[in-house]
Amino acid sequence: MSKQTAPLFQLADVSYAYIPGHPVLSDINLQLYPAQNLVILGANGSGKSTLLKILAGLVHPTSGQISAFGQELTEKKLQDPAFLSEFRQRVGFIFQNSDAQLFSATVRDELAFAPLQLGLSAEQVEQRIIETADLLGITPLLDRPPYKLSGGEKKKVALACVLTANPEVLFLDEPTNGLDPRTQFWLVEFLASLQNAGKTIITATHDLSIVEEIAQRVIVLRENHTVAADGTPFEIFSDRELLLDVNLIHERSHFHIGGAKNHG
Repeated sequence: MSKQTAPLFQLADVSYAYIPGHPVLSDINLQLYPAQNLVILGANGSGKSTLLKILAGLVHPTSGQISAFGQELTEKKLQDPAFLSEFRQRVGFIFQNSDAQLFSATVRDELAFAPLQLGLSAEQVEQRIIETADLLGITPLLDRPPYKLSGGEKKKVALACVLTANPEVLFLDEPTNGLDPRTQFWLVEFLASLQNAGKTIITATHDLSIVEEIAQRVIVLRENHTVAADGTPFEIFSDRELLLDVNLIHERSHFHIGGAKNHG
């Protein structure tokens, strides 16, 4: 991919603290490019979920600047209804806990929500529901209440809810948490198909086993909330000292590039 392409997101000296003096991100400088699928990798508590939420405009930096799609992304800007509507149409966020984004009476209502917000006609909304449900294999679930679904089914519905808006950029926070092996395999294959369709996918995870399957580029966060490394999955996984230093593997782990294994 040509570096002449304008970045989708730029972060300059971005820091974030929930409590003053206790940063969860420190001096983050990044440029993220279209159709460059990125994994933000780090141990629990390193700040990766917060970084994902900053990119998605869900929280705002304590200091530093972020721009998205060529415009500065600020709290004030996101209070402008026209800017907010356009930004929310271009990005979709899949939360770690699917229950956090499922709130309607039926799965069909969940899938209708985003296209209705976009002002699509009833026919267009129904078309989006049918196509997206078919794509994710959840058509039999459409008339069921989300709270009665399994964890894997909820994850598929949460993905479908975001995809009915057809966003350019998809953010996923720890997407494999709580999934059984079959659903995890399905998810990795599905993300690969979205990448092939030209979506930009940015995933925060500490699950080493999925990184090579879904990432072209990996950013590793240290436990002191700074960027430790930025490279290809091969470059990152070839550096055992790095993985030990950022607490992603244990000294006694048997870790192999190509089907990352982590036997503690």
